[in-house]
Amino acid sequence: MSLSMDQQLQKRLAQRRADNLYRQRHLLQSAQNSIVQVDGKTCVAFCSNDYLGLASHPAVIDSLRRGVETYGVGSGASHLIYGHSQEHHALEEELAAFTGRPRALLFSTGYMANLGTIRALVDKGDHVFEDRLNHASLLDGGLASNARCQRYKHLDVSDLARRLAKTEGGRKLVVTDGVFSMDGDVAPLVEMAAVCRQYDGWLMVDDAHGFGVLGENGGGLAEQCQLDVEELPILMGTLGKGFGTFGAFVAGSEALVDTLIQYARTYIYTTALPPSVAAATRISLKILRRESWRREKLQSLVSRFRQGIADLGLELMDSSTPIQPVLLKNDALCQKVGERLREKGFLVGAIRPPTVPVGSARLRVTLCAEHTEEQVDALVDAIDSSLTELQKEGL
Repeated sequence: MSLSMDQQLQKRLAQRRADNLYRQRHLLQSAQNSIVQVDGKTCVAFCSNDYLGLASHPAVIDSLRRGVETYGVGSGASHLIYGHSQEHHALEEELAAFTGRPRALLFSTGYMANLGTIRALVDKGDHVFEDRLNHASLLDGGLASNARCQRYKHLDVSDLARRLAKTEGGRKLVVTDGVFSMDGDVAPLVEMAAVCRQYDGWLMVDDAHGFGVLGENGGGLAEQCQLDVEELPILMGTLGKGFGTFGAFVAGSEALVDTLIQYARTYIYTTALPPSVAAATRISLKILRRESWRREKLQSLVSRFRQGIADLGLELMDSSTPIQPVLLKNDALCQKVGERLREKGFLVGAIRPPTVPVGSARLRVTLCAEHTEEQVDALVDAIDSSLTELQKEGL
């Protein structure tokens, strides 16, 4: 007799535990902030993407509250069936102006924005070129599109150019993260834009981790690289990181946004974001543009952390962003250090395969403008003491 479904699934789960790759959820019992309550314990959070500390900003909270009072909790329908409110529309116009693009279109999540955009732009007979370390949503978008997918070497513009030059027929969509979520490094957008112009490629950038953080006004990697809509025609950003709220958007030309409204299935066939979330995001956008001190403090904390880890002799990946991966390489050690840090009152992501390549397990430290220098120094000391303790225990 063959194994039942549950028996087969339990066997697979047992193997994941044995490989030190089993993922677990922890219960957050407080508002998102630099100090949180998790599983009944007070911890300093170094694993949040709320880079500017806006998720709990009083003005953002007040805007959300007033939005609920005005529009109710849910949007009630998709954007194309009377779920598109004036708050959604105003936010789209403000995001378009913020990014220097003619239009912007809201999506319910970044995953849906990437999946829907790629599928709307290419099909069978077309080509998608992806960085090997792209986010899962970009890779899944390529696979779902029916186009032929190629993955070029990480950040290797020469490899991308070679592949584009050899490809004939169909559209050529080049897709990359702006800031890579697990490594913290950034795509060479200026060089990529030049190669795309040379070989008739369409450049799409997922700048989820760049918006609010990079650029003089927080406009992300596109602003930092000074790329306009002709050089970078498809720009995606999320609202749940630097903005501190929820959702995503794609900014570009009139033709691009009209195409997505007509063909992006993840836009057409889903309920719109609550209008109150759009209202709160409009306030977040004003704050992140106005309060440049948040980005300046964040960069200061990044430098302080990197110096502290370097002084310990540990290996840091090449990142100038708030994502600071400390390479430990050993899966079991990485998991144990993450647990030991939590016991000491610090929440840090212990990232292992399949999220990252085999042999590259790391502590994924993310910094926030709400952190203090003392908290950063204490984290460095806790990493040092945790590794020392585990080494004495034979790990």
